[in-house]
Amino acid sequence: MTDRGPGGGDAPAGRVGGSVVDVAAVAARLRADCGRCAGLCCVAPGFTRSADFPVSKPPGVACGHLTGGFTCGVHDELRPRGFHGCVVFDCHGAGQQVTEVTFAGGDWRADPATATRMFDVFAVMRTLHESLRHLAEALTLLDAAVDASPVADGKLLAALRAEWAAALAFTEADADTLLAVDLSAHRRAVHTVLSRASARLRAHPPGLPAAGGDGGRGAAGGRGPGPGSGRGGPRARGGGPAGRPAPAGVLAADLVGARLAGADLRGADLAGRLLLGADLRRADLRAADLRGADLRGAELGGADLRGALFVTQPQLDSARGDTATILPAALVRPAHWPAQVPPSTGRRRARRR
Repeated sequence: MTDRGPGGGDAPAGRVGGSVVDVAAVAARLRADCGRCAGLCCVAPGFTRSADFPVSKPPGVACGHLTGGFTCGVHDELRPRGFHGCVVFDCHGAGQQVTEVTFAGGDWRADPATATRMFDVFAVMRTLHESLRHLAEALTLLDAAVDASPVADGKLLAALRAEWAAALAFTEADADTLLAVDLSAHRRAVHTVLSRASARLRAHPPGLPAAGGDGGRGAAGGRGPGPGSGRGGPRARGGGPAGRPAPAGVLAADLVGARLAGADLRGADLAGRLLLGADLRRADLRAADLRGADLRGAELGGADLRGALFVTQPQLDSARGDTATILPAALVRPAHWPAQVPPSTGRRRARRR
């Protein structure tokens, strides 16, 4: 499963090591299974008392709520107790990979001498698994859209496959190899190829209308005065107001608390953007790139995220939505979201009419 495969662009995107099921099979294991982990996320990371945590904890020190069986003693009460950071944390399956594969079932309690190495490897593995998750999505989606530009897509698929195979090989390696990984170089390489895939997929979203289907307004890649161009603010769907129009170039900076209710953000590049507390109610986020975007406290009630790229469950868990929010495929509605659209939203709509 770690072979790079043929370098040409004519093989299906899902082929790694010659097997078409590899991408799907590996992607399925990129989910946390706490019952197979030595509680690494409750020990390795440190955190500071804040809106996300009610207490501070240095890295490498076990949380006071970690039990002898490596479970959380207050798991069902994390949100009311103020441990919001724990609720939205996801190791993408790195915990069980480090525990069961890298350290062959060992743990830091039984062998304290390995604790520091185990925690350091966990940080590396989590980065690799996050990369694999995004690469798997890009490979799957691009494979479905490969007919638009076969030559260019073939080169992009080859680049994606190469990064996928390299990251996958590292996840199977021993602790010494993992600790020697140049994570900065890895992140740069993966970011570059994912950005290329994002531009391609936002311009031609598989299974959705083209981002420029409204004549270029709000199109991916900035083909017109839409959100991707930096030359104008987002507009509301249906011609209504979009709240406060975004200043020119705002999408190149942060969007903390931005008023983007009803905004047309189709195909927008929002990767890495700070959207904390942003009002994105009823916003059209179809085919938008949300890779690494900070959605903590963002209002997503009634927003349309169909085909949104690189969205993770923790991002949704950190935001606020409702039953009118349309989610990307394979993600689930967070349990803490209200069962219906808040009445206040309806009142605001009525006043605008």
